[in-house]
Amino acid sequence: MALNNPYQSYQQSSVNTASPGELTLMLYNGCLKFINLAKHAMEQKDIPARNTNILKSQKIVQELMVTLNMDLEVSQNMMSLYDYMNRRLIEANIKNDQAILEEVEGLVTEFRDTWKQVIQLNRQKQFAEGGKA
Repeated sequence: MALNNPYQSYQQSSVNTASPGELTLMLYNGCLKFINLAKHAMEQKDIPARNTNILKSQKIVQELMVTLNMDLEVSQNMMSLYDYMNRRLIEANIKNDQAILEEVEGLVTEFRDTWKQVIQLNRQKQFAEGGKA
Protein backbone atom coordinates (compact mmCIF):
# COMPACT_ATOMS: atom_id res chain seq x y z
CA MET A 1 0.00 0.00 0.00
CA ALA A 2 2.81 2.43 0.78
CA LEU A 3 4.15 2.02 -2.74
CA ASN A 4 0.80 3.15 -4.15
CA ASN A 5 0.67 6.26 -1.98
CA PRO A 6 3.65 8.60 -2.48
CA TYR A 7 2.85 10.58 0.68
CA GLN A 8 2.91 7.42 2.81
CA SER A 9 6.19 6.38 1.20
CA TYR A 10 7.65 9.80 1.98
CA GLN A 11 6.43 9.64 5.58
CA GLN A 12 7.92 6.18 6.10
CA SER A 13 11.20 7.29 4.56
CA SER A 14 11.25 10.38 6.80
CA VAL A 15 10.86 8.27 9.92
CA ASN A 16 13.43 5.70 8.80
CA THR A 17 16.10 8.31 8.04
CA ALA A 18 15.46 10.76 10.90
CA SER A 19 18.02 11.33 13.65
CA PRO A 20 16.97 10.66 17.25
CA GLY A 21 16.53 14.41 17.72
CA GLU A 22 14.29 14.68 14.66
CA LEU A 23 12.25 11.67 15.85
CA THR A 24 11.65 13.43 19.16
CA LEU A 25 10.50 16.50 17.26
CA MET A 26 8.12 14.30 15.24
CA LEU A 27 6.71 12.90 18.49
CA TYR A 28 6.04 16.39 19.84
CA ASN A 29 4.36 17.41 16.57
CA GLY A 30 2.28 14.24 16.54
CA CYS A 31 1.16 14.84 20.12
CA LEU A 32 0.07 18.37 19.20
CA LYS A 33 -1.81 17.06 16.18
CA PHE A 34 -3.76 14.54 18.27
CA ILE A 35 -4.51 17.10 20.99
CA ASN A 36 -5.96 19.42 18.34
CA LEU A 37 -8.04 16.58 16.89
CA ALA A 38 -9.30 15.77 20.40
CA LYS A 39 -10.25 19.41 20.96
CA HIS A 40 -12.15 19.43 17.67
CA ALA A 41 -13.89 16.18 18.64
CA MET A 42 -14.93 17.77 21.96
CA GLU A 43 -16.48 20.68 20.08
CA GLN A 44 -18.34 18.22 17.83
CA LYS A 45 -19.38 16.13 20.87
CA ASP A 46 -17.72 13.12 19.20
CA ILE A 47 -16.79 11.08 22.27
CA PRO A 48 -15.13 8.15 20.44
CA ALA A 49 -12.88 10.50 18.39
CA ARG A 50 -12.03 12.52 21.51
CA ASN A 51 -11.07 9.37 23.38
CA THR A 52 -9.03 7.94 20.48
CA ASN A 53 -7.03 11.13 19.97
CA ILE A 54 -6.37 11.71 23.66
CA LEU A 55 -5.18 8.10 23.95
CA LYS A 56 -2.85 8.67 20.99
CA SER A 57 -1.47 11.77 22.74
CA GLN A 58 -0.95 9.74 25.91
CA LYS A 59 0.91 7.03 24.00
CA ILE A 60 3.26 9.65 22.58
CA VAL A 61 3.90 11.14 26.03
CA GLN A 62 4.56 7.63 27.34
CA GLU A 63 7.01 7.01 24.48
CA LEU A 64 8.80 10.24 25.38
CA MET A 65 9.01 9.00 28.98
CA VAL A 66 10.47 5.64 27.95
CA THR A 67 13.17 7.22 25.80
CA LEU A 68 14.58 9.47 28.53
CA ASN A 69 18.16 8.83 29.64
CA MET A 70 17.57 8.72 33.38
CA ASP A 71 21.31 9.11 34.09
CA LEU A 72 20.89 12.82 33.37
CA GLU A 73 19.41 15.14 35.98
CA VAL A 74 17.39 17.02 33.36
CA SER A 75 15.72 13.72 32.39
CA GLN A 76 14.42 13.27 35.92
CA ASN A 77 12.80 16.70 35.72
CA MET A 78 11.38 15.90 32.28
CA MET A 79 9.97 12.62 33.61
CA SER A 80 8.02 14.55 36.25
CA LEU A 81 6.64 16.93 33.62
CA TYR A 82 5.73 14.11 31.22
CA ASP A 83 4.02 12.25 34.06
CA TYR A 84 2.05 15.39 34.90
CA MET A 85 1.03 15.81 31.25
CA ASN A 86 -0.05 12.18 31.03
CA ARG A 87 -2.21 12.51 34.17
CA ARG A 88 -3.75 15.73 32.83
CA LEU A 89 -4.60 14.02 29.53
CA ILE A 90 -6.38 11.27 31.46
CA GLU A 91 -8.26 13.92 33.43
CA ALA A 92 -9.18 15.83 30.25
CA ASN A 93 -10.60 12.65 28.78
CA ILE A 94 -12.60 11.73 31.88
CA LYS A 95 -13.95 15.25 32.44
CA ASN A 96 -14.30 16.16 28.75
CA ASP A 97 -12.35 19.32 29.61
CA GLN A 98 -10.92 21.35 26.74
CA ALA A 99 -9.10 23.74 29.10
CA ILE A 100 -6.95 20.87 30.37
CA LEU A 101 -6.13 19.89 26.78
CA GLU A 102 -5.09 23.48 26.11
CA GLU A 103 -2.84 23.41 29.18
CA VAL A 104 -1.09 20.25 27.96
CA GLU A 105 -0.94 21.67 24.44
CA GLY A 106 0.92 24.69 25.83
CA LEU A 107 3.47 22.49 27.59
CA VAL A 108 4.03 20.29 24.54
CA THR A 109 4.40 23.40 22.35
CA GLU A 110 7.08 24.77 24.70
CA PHE A 111 8.95 21.45 24.67
CA ARG A 112 8.69 21.23 20.89
CA ASP A 113 9.92 24.78 20.35
CA THR A 114 12.82 24.29 22.76
CA TRP A 115 13.70 21.00 21.09
CA LYS A 116 13.70 22.71 17.67
CA GLN A 117 16.20 25.25 18.99
CA VAL A 118 18.42 22.47 20.37
CA ILE A 119 18.44 20.72 16.99
CA GLN A 120 19.26 23.99 15.19
CA LEU A 121 22.09 24.78 17.62
CA ASN A 122 23.52 21.28 17.21
CA ARG A 123 23.40 21.61 13.42
CA GLN A 124 25.15 24.99 13.58
CA LYS A 125 27.79 23.54 15.88
CA GLN A 126 28.35 20.52 13.60
CA PHE A 127 28.56 22.80 10.57
CA ALA A 128 31.06 25.07 12.31
CA GLU A 129 33.19 22.11 13.41
CA GLY A 130 33.00 20.62 9.91
CA GLY A 131 34.25 23.88 8.45
CA LYS A 132 37.37 23.83 10.66
CA ALA A 133 38.49 20.36 9.59
